[in-house]
Amino acid sequence: MKIYELYNDVVLEDLKYEFKALLNSENPVKWAKTLVAFANGDGGVLFVGVSNEREAFGISLEEIDKTKNLIAIINDRHIFPHIKINFSMRSVDKNAEKFVLGIHVQPSESVVRYKEGDFNEVVYVKGNGNTKPANPEEIISLSKRKKGIDNETSEILYDENQWNSFLELCSEYRKDGSKPSLKELQNEEIVSKDGYVTSGFLMFKDDYNDDDTLICCRLWKGKNKAGVVLDSDKFKGSISKTFVNAYKFIERNTKIGWKKIENGGREEIRSYPKEALINAIAYRDYSINGTQIDVDIYDDRIDIVSPGSWLLPKSYNEYPIGSISSIRRNTIIAACLDVANLMERGGTGFQTMAECYKEYSIEKQPGVLIYPGFLDLRLHDLLFEDNQEISIMKISKKENVIELLKIGPKSVKELQLATGYKSRSQFLKEVINPLINDNIIYREGNDKSPFGLFYLKQELKN
Repeated sequence: MKIYELYNDVVLEDLKYEFKALLNSENPVKWAKTLVAFANGDGGVLFVGVSNEREAFGISLEEIDKTKNLIAIINDRHIFPHIKINFSMRSVDKNAEKFVLGIHVQPSESVVRYKEGDFNEVVYVKGNGNTKPANPEEIISLSKRKKGIDNETSEILYDENQWNSFLELCSEYRKDGSKPSLKELQNEEIVSKDGYVTSGFLMFKDDYNDDDTLICCRLWKGKNKAGVVLDSDKFKGSISKTFVNAYKFIERNTKIGWKKIENGGREEIRSYPKEALINAIAYRDYSINGTQIDVDIYDDRIDIVSPGSWLLPKSYNEYPIGSISSIRRNTIIAACLDVANLMERGGTGFQTMAECYKEYSIEKQPGVLIYPGFLDLRLHDLLFEDNQEISIMKISKKENVIELLKIGPKSVKELQLATGYKSRSQFLKEVINPLINDNIIYREGNDKSPFGLFYLKQELKN
């Protein structure tokens, strides 16, 4: 019996149908890749008990039960996210002893991967009668067709009064302090020519409140999660707000230092470059529901874990330091961050981070740990005391406060965090009060007010 005698519309293997005699439990990727490819497309049916010559010979009920159990195990252990499957059976003989099993795969809302071990996962797509691994360009194209696409035109007209947080972000980070005009947003394809915003730009809207922008931040005591959590917070809302709040969390829980430069002056140096957080926001896979960006700060490093597979064909360690190619998963979100001068469309985020670490040994360079469905960007603290690879000035806490106040007025809390003091009273006694008594700094506002600011005496600013 031929397969088309059971299913009138099934003639050949194509984008929606494929045939297998049996499913091999020893090498499941041979057939599971077809299920993944169907899920990444418009769905499809894998018929078991059918030869390549389209002969529907069928399999026994016992073999059908084994096949269903095998599929359930592989779906649970190797396919991420899990795919939705239904089964059908049609008898090939009068005695109903042999059946063709139809495995009906539903199209997935997310990009589906087949994972083998901890560090190897592949996105498969259907060709005409064959299944193949997707290349980076196909993965990006596939991502755009799935839920979470950021470049579709919405039905919402752009009104700058509803994007205040984004415009303020632009004013803060653009060199000229300007806000983008409607024409500029249209030129960048963030807003359509007739004034409608893209779906990615909606995520920057002031009242955006979906869970897909969630960022969870934690400060740990020690070098691993066995320690105590000293500070934690969660941020969601517009991408503009979550970035600002998460970056403030990182800033208040890390140090600021200074190093000498060639002209004899001092250059500010921070524990981590802001590009680390920006890259996680720009490249995360927003189609994976129930996930968030995790920011974990330890004594010696920061780990920023974001949802999404590694899109490049080779692993991170196979590329020379600072030469990571740019493959944009979210073109509009990246364009918005580019307009705000937080990243460049040329994709120089990794290169910028690598530049900050160029004076360190190779062991201290930025790294990416690749897990199934997640990426962990790991950066070592540039100001960690055990690190002596670069010549950071050994300045006193008082000098650090003076340098900070040269930039502008600061509250006691900001100064305390920047200098690493855990005790407010000790910080006031050892640093602030001596500087006041020596007529170097002064405070405006009530001594007990948390809003009072410290200033450097005018003659010491230059």
